Amino acid sequence: MAGTFELKTAKSGQFHFNLKAGNGQIIATSEMYESKASALNGIESVKANAPGAAIDDQT
Repeated sequence: MAGTFELKTAKSGQFHFNLKAGNGQIIATSEMYESKASALNGIESVKANAPGAAIDDQT
């Protein structure tokens, strides 16, 4: 099962999203956005950039 982006509104009225794995576990959380449109743009950015992201192992 594919991951799911879950868009939420905080008590402050700002927006953020979680990326959930197929098993429902949260695997990424966004920053807070002032508008819903900005949060949706953040989701699109993750979708566009994540498949080719390099691993920066700083251990």
